[in-house]
Amino acid sequence: MGEKHRVRFEPVGIEIEVDEEQTVLRSASEQGLMLMHGCKEGQCAACKSFVLDGDDIELDRYSTFALPDYEKEEGFTLLCRAHVYEDVTIELLNFDEEMIRSGLPILNAVAEVVSIDQVTHDLRHLVLQLIEPAEMTFFPGQYVDIKVPGTEITRSFSMATTSKKRLEFVIKVYPDGIFSSFLDQKLKVGDRLELTGPFGVFTLRDAPDRDLIFVGGGAGLAPILALLRSMAERGIQRKAVFYYGARTAKDLCFVSEIKALKQKLPDFQFVPALSEPAAGEDWDGEVGFITDVLKRFEVDLRGAHAYLCGPPPMVEAAMPLLAQLGAPEKHIYYDKFTTTGGED
Repeated sequence: MGEKHRVRFEPVGIEIEVDEEQTVLRSASEQGLMLMHGCKEGQCAACKSFVLDGDDIELDRYSTFALPDYEKEEGFTLLCRAHVYEDVTIELLNFDEEMIRSGLPILNAVAEVVSIDQVTHDLRHLVLQLIEPAEMTFFPGQYVDIKVPGTEITRSFSMATTSKKRLEFVIKVYPDGIFSSFLDQKLKVGDRLELTGPFGVFTLRDAPDRDLIFVGGGAGLAPILALLRSMAERGIQRKAVFYYGARTAKDLCFVSEIKALKQKLPDFQFVPALSEPAAGEDWDGEVGFITDVLKRFEVDLRGAHAYLCGPPPMVEAAMPLLAQLGAPEKHIYYDKFTTTGGED
């Protein structure tokens, strides 16, 4: 390991020590701080912050869409890519002070494959049983990194579960995806996988007087399903609507379970919509892009908390719409499923 330096986060006044060989975000996560972040690959800008003091900072490879050159010159940085070589002070631009201090230190784990089910033509339901350790504590909505066996490559996947022992994932398969190709062609029941986590801040905020709007698409179903399952288990009776977009009826999954949640969540409504229903398809639900459906159903979201998870185009279309409908920007939480090498 390298030398360690002090990193102070403002305006929350928290200090940690960061090793030169680790990114600021990774070091903070290992010390139980839940800083805002998304992809951890320098692509989504969720962890963008401003350097108040200190110059000796180097960044791993990142996308200039997330951090344009002019912003870097002005002093902005990406915590998921930043290595510090002196003491620095960083201003957090996107943070939730309540969440920062509620974090769980990340750990390495080994899990065994229990099942792999094809739930749509391009979505797989992967279930893992933790072996070492036997349990992992996490907040519903968080994700873990899974290592591709035989490589040092990892991919991030949101957990759809609330169980500390058995983890569930909904994973999209890409034709040339490094992990998803392995999942479809080589991985089998009984195999073991190495995991690291938990990561992420896509977790339910404690605000019993606020309505909930969930918007998802594709594998973005996973963390929202975890939140809904958690609400049912905990008896959280907040008014909630889940808008889920798919192309055709064959692209929908977990529909029966989601609808059944209404038995425990009487103020819950599920609104699936198809953007390209197949000819002759037996479908009497909503038709159109999920953002269009959301606009038709909702008028005033000034008192709501919104959670978005899915492909970047969906998230990018939904965020301004939610703001237009009155949802406070600070209460719009999102996981944008960026891709790395052709997969989530």
